[in-house]
Amino acid sequence: MTATAEPEVGKARLRKEDARLITGQTKWTDNIQLTGMLHMAVLRSPVAHARIRGIDCSRATAMPGVALVLTGEDFAAEQGSLPCAWPITEDMKSPPAPAMAVDQVNFAGEAVALVIADNAYRAADALAAIDVDYDELPVVLDLEEALKDQDLVHPDLGTNKCATWVFDSAEAGSGTDVEEAIASAEVVIERTFRQQRLIPSFIEPRSVVVDPSADMFTMWSATQIPHILRWMLAATTGIAEHKIRVIAPDVGGGFGGKLQVTPEELLCLLVARRMGRPVKWTESRTESMLSAHHGRDQIQKVTVSARRDGTVTGLKVELLADMGAYLRLVTPGIPILGAFMFNAIYKFPAYRFVCTNVFTNKTPTDAYRGAGRPEATFAIERMMDELAVELGMDPMKIREMNWIKHDEFPFTTVAGMTYDSGNYEAATARAMELFGYEELREEQERRRSSGDPVQLGIGISTYTEMCGLAPSRVLGALRYGAGGWETASIRMLPTGKVEVITGTSPHGQGHETVWSQIVADRLGVPFEDVEVLHGDTASAHRGMDSYGSRSLTVGGTALVHAADKVLAKARKLAAHMMECDEADVEFASGSFSVRGTSTVRTLSDVVLAAHVAHDLPEGMEPGMDADATFDPDNFSFPHGTHLCATEVDTETGRVRIRSYVAVDDVGTVVNPLIVDGQVHGGLAQGIAQALYEEAIHDETGTLTTATFADYLVPSADDLPSFLTARTATPATSNPLGVKGVGEAGTIASTPAVVNSVLDAVRHLGVRDIEMPLSPERVWTALQGGAADASTPAAGGLGSIDSQGGQS
Repeated sequence: MTATAEPEVGKARLRKEDARLITGQTKWTDNIQLTGMLHMAVLRSPVAHARIRGIDCSRATAMPGVALVLTGEDFAAEQGSLPCAWPITEDMKSPPAPAMAVDQVNFAGEAVALVIADNAYRAADALAAIDVDYDELPVVLDLEEALKDQDLVHPDLGTNKCATWVFDSAEAGSGTDVEEAIASAEVVIERTFRQQRLIPSFIEPRSVVVDPSADMFTMWSATQIPHILRWMLAATTGIAEHKIRVIAPDVGGGFGGKLQVTPEELLCLLVARRMGRPVKWTESRTESMLSAHHGRDQIQKVTVSARRDGTVTGLKVELLADMGAYLRLVTPGIPILGAFMFNAIYKFPAYRFVCTNVFTNKTPTDAYRGAGRPEATFAIERMMDELAVELGMDPMKIREMNWIKHDEFPFTTVAGMTYDSGNYEAATARAMELFGYEELREEQERRRSSGDPVQLGIGISTYTEMCGLAPSRVLGALRYGAGGWETASIRMLPTGKVEVITGTSPHGQGHETVWSQIVADRLGVPFEDVEVLHGDTASAHRGMDSYGSRSLTVGGTALVHAADKVLAKARKLAAHMMECDEADVEFASGSFSVRGTSTVRTLSDVVLAAHVAHDLPEGMEPGMDADATFDPDNFSFPHGTHLCATEVDTETGRVRIRSYVAVDDVGTVVNPLIVDGQVHGGLAQGIAQALYEEAIHDETGTLTTATFADYLVPSADDLPSFLTARTATPATSNPLGVKGVGEAGTIASTPAVVNSVLDAVRHLGVRDIEMPLSPERVWTALQGGAADASTPAAGGLGSIDSQGGQS
């Protein structure tokens, strides 16, 4: 072992993972081939709501290569119900959620039969030979209509209301009464926004392989949560947890869409157990869009009260959230994550949040990048613009006068969150400088005065978010079914190399690189000498996996604590080896020395001495390994200012992003390249919600955007060049000073883009346009003047040009 030449933390290291990913040397789940493996295909309901009168599998069973055809009745006694780990209220309605429908289907895409064959093509072909007799039922799709309970998704429940969850600042003691604030206000504005339904469009389709051999069930899955999946599979099936091994190999993206215990994972396990042979299932893209969970889908009624000078006095949020047909792993809790962020960076003295979760005959919803916080940020940043318009103030000015000042941290918000650090002034000043705000305002005025058919708009989003989803006591108070701690282990090998085992499970974030940088600095070892193991419950025995921008703030801190344990033991042994008092031992650059002398022992020397164990201090165990588990006291709170300039063609409705500036504060930056990549990816998804993407169901409950020909996902070529920068106020909640970054770009960008488009056309009488802001919707709004444009518009209407606009 030799010391690193310069600190690794802060260095723009190329990712260790990229070589195998780019050259195709890795193994995705679908690449796995096992001897005697069978292939599973899933028949999915084409109707959204129906009783199953009968299923005829005889023709499919007789087809070449078909080993078995199974229906829900075949699994009725053993499939149990897919888990929901977040019962948000004591009286929450939670209907049984079978992996495969038995006698009723509740959304189009629900599994009704399986074909098991000797190859995937024969299995897929045989699906067409299965005849299902459906007795169709009324379809429940509209959230407000659903609450009338005229037609029921689950008749046994007697209602379509899943639960109502309330936060009231007056009752919580974190603020005053919001109704009094509204009643006494000089200005009150009320708006209703729609968060459209989105589909997590990860690159790698979901895929599962189960091997039942050797008295053990080994599952490979393209999942974000191997540890949680193992736990839930054992709880659902009754198979002993130590008999299940889950491996998440390299996973091609997740965005929350693989934060799930899926029907197909459970079905593969049950089929492999029944057949005694390995079984594989890999979805098609249309299957993914039909049956993998969706995100967002909310109606937000927001009321803000203020004084005439612009000072906010109250915030009331009434939310309707679409659960879809069933509650998946954390479905009901996703909307309430936003409850703590609607107040954002602003000093509201009074706040009330009411969320009603509703069942419909649509694909279930669950976590999607940001999970509740993008929805909240969108609403409050839209409202700050609306308040500025109402009062005739500059939208940045009204934000500045209401936000928390840098010298007020730590600050406890009206929602009860304690923000530990931040500097909104610095991030905003940097963004304004890079953006050229005043010059763009002047250009905007010239275009308006001249009646230019292409109008310029400026959009602002000054955001914060709570991430590092972890504090177990907080999660317990919210009735979440698991803890939020994370674990890490460090194995010091006698050859001088270091093995790191992490309970986090990456799916594109770069953990192998960043974890190596942290350990290299902490232990003074070369970056190249650190190997990171993850995603296999046989090697990483414990963990809470990756979601909610928690990996670095929680998992990285566990790693620091494990490294510190290694050093504490190594210091004792080094003192023994150098025959000195431990208090006189100093450690720097990978070596121990005796203060005031030239006596030195490298960490490698000490590790080898611990391994051979020839001369250890009395009571010291051989080896130099350490485990640590970290459960933080608080979330982390990244923040930033995003500014967007759009050009809107008033004759066609075409929107083009002309410039976009993002200045984010994520505390200490371990690897700038990875942070930039996370921000860029997040911006792409937030902009996609603003302008392009929408999952649409027709009046029968059929998903009409079930291919990429209809569900418009922008490519890199369709987006503008982003100008990104950072300010840094380190977190005080962890020793690294880091804050999450994985969701920041998505959270901040959607309101920045929408505010920009509305800023361009508001003087023409347009008050609002429902997302996505397709050319048709923008044009329709312009024709109607003050009328809102909320007519259905598929993402596929209009194409995207190479400059980031639509045509």
